[in-house]
Amino acid sequence: MDRPPIDWDRLADAARAARDRAHAPYSRYPVGAAVLTRSGAVHASGNVEYAIPALSVCAERLAVSAALAAGRGDLVALAVVTGSSPPARPCGLCRQTLAEVARDLPILCLNDGGEREETTLAALFPEPFRTDAGAPERYGGG
Repeated sequence: MDRPPIDWDRLADAARAARDRAHAPYSRYPVGAAVLTRSGAVHASGNVEYAIPALSVCAERLAVSAALAAGRGDLVALAVVTGSSPPARPCGLCRQTLAEVARDLPILCLNDGGEREETTLAALFPEPFRTDAGAPERYGGG
């Protein structure tokens, strides 16, 4: 199956809406992320923080988890919305999570001021940790 065209506006809108629902009472740094799957489905989430920082979960990892829980691990794009300038990129934990289900992924990072950065997972994370399990093939990722 071919990759669907990426409607960045739709993906960014989903990430913005998820950011509005983020739970960030400690950092006061809400983040929204949305992933697009090969089927055209969008899964989005905001970050969720807890009093013990190790329990907190990034928006990107929650969006990937939502896609996997829905049986859609075939990710084709990611949008991340923050309030910082320049727009924030996914952290190292998120990059490894993404690399577990996709060989490469177009990524759009944007902020409230209209700044946009288009990049790829391969550019941000050229040498992810890999095992012989071949996770991207298992989930249908590119």
